[in-house]
Amino acid sequence: MHEMSLAESVLKIVDAAAASQGFERVTEIRLEIGALSGVEIDAMRFCMDAVLRHSLAEGAGVVFEIVPGQGWCMQCGDNVEIGALYDPCPRCGSYQVQPTGGTEMRVKNLLVE
Repeated sequence: MHEMSLAESVLKIVDAAAASQGFERVTEIRLEIGALSGVEIDAMRFCMDAVLRHSLAEGAGVVFEIVPGQGWCMQCGDNVEIGALYDPCPRCGSYQVQPTGGTEMRVKNLLVE
């Protein structure tokens, strides 16, 4: 389950931000997760709950913002929204769609005390 290593990486980001900015508690973590990233939201939520225990973010709300998948169709030249990797272009039906967005995962912001 790669979500556990992702959750541990989020905690490292939180700890590094606390060390550099001097806050003592995190009340909310907002994550941007691309629809094409391969991250399973339910598994990520479970892993975040486990990883945040006994940390400065214990009890923090974790908000998931899903970024839609975007792609560029090589056949018709349009930028299109796609729901999954290897989906056909919704405009022309071609399978030559190169993902251009929605593959990322990032910590968008933290609410701290």
